[in-house]
Amino acid sequence: MKPFSHHLLWILPLSDSTTHPDILQKDMRETKNTSLDTVVTGFILLGLPHPPSLRTLLFLVFFIIYILTQLGNLLILLTVWADPKLHARPMYILLGVLSFLDMWLSSVIVPRLILDFTPASKAMPFGGCVAQLYFFHFLGSTQCFLYTLMAYDRYLAICQPLHYPVLMNGRLCTILVAGAWVAGSIHGSVQATLTFRLPYCGPNQVDYFFCDIPAVLRLACADTTVNELVTFVDIGVVAASCFMLILLSYACIVRAILKIRTADGRRRAFSTCGSHLTVVTVYYVPCIFTYLRAGSKSPLDGAVAVFYTVVTPLLNPLIYTLRNQEVKSALKRITAGGKATRENK
Repeated sequence: MKPFSHHLLWILPLSDSTTHPDILQKDMRETKNTSLDTVVTGFILLGLPHPPSLRTLLFLVFFIIYILTQLGNLLILLTVWADPKLHARPMYILLGVLSFLDMWLSSVIVPRLILDFTPASKAMPFGGCVAQLYFFHFLGSTQCFLYTLMAYDRYLAICQPLHYPVLMNGRLCTILVAGAWVAGSIHGSVQATLTFRLPYCGPNQVDYFFCDIPAVLRLACADTTVNELVTFVDIGVVAASCFMLILLSYACIVRAILKIRTADGRRRAFSTCGSHLTVVTVYYVPCIFTYLRAGSKSPLDGAVAVFYTVVTPLLNPLIYTLRNQEVKSALKRITAGGKATRENK
């Protein structure tokens, strides 16, 4: 009896499942529906991988970088605004807008990154993640277009010096800057809408230090092929195209500079353009590396992203201040004016 009852226990479930396949299909549908009905209401940012022993050091490093970024860009912004010789020229209007963008771009990313090195919760509300992704791509794409405008401005100033006042005046500069802001806002809205229209019903741990498209899409409970294609075209290709336009502008600029007969003239032209080209390279190359490989899960992605989200906003005021003679002269004039005012009092 014992062997028979042992075999009967195995035969009965098999017979039941064979006789009623619709029951198994119903169970599978119920399990799937239960999973899809679970809606993610927030995300957990895992941050940058780091040894626990370095947590305090990294907190201090990124905190100091953030403070220096804000102070450096604020200094440039105030210098351009206060010096009549600078805020009357399109090149420095663009530089002031760039400093304003850097301050906000850094504020969108770095404070949340700093919290990762504290005992504070790593959770971010769903709406907070949407807002961070939108503002990052809004400000980042506006900056991308602005770098292209700055290259175009330098091209006109050096290659078309006689027509420069007509081709790039204050009114046209304002229109172009406004267009860059509008295009950046549209870009951010499209990317945020496409990313968060997808259902998120499974794991909610974002393996990144901020809510960005490639990291968030990995958590989606739907096909992300369209999103990855739009990301590739709208970010990767656009960024690469802007970068190529900038390089083309500077190829024409270098050719024009080499025709300048005086060594001092060549030195000043190279100094002005060299600072811009340095910043552009540091910004564009990591961006292209990240977004032309939207499906990549390389451990280098986080480190590369630090360059264009944390390092570039810090480098902009340093490079434009140390390498640009006119900005340094304006700072000296403002400092001298402040001293003279205090002495008169």
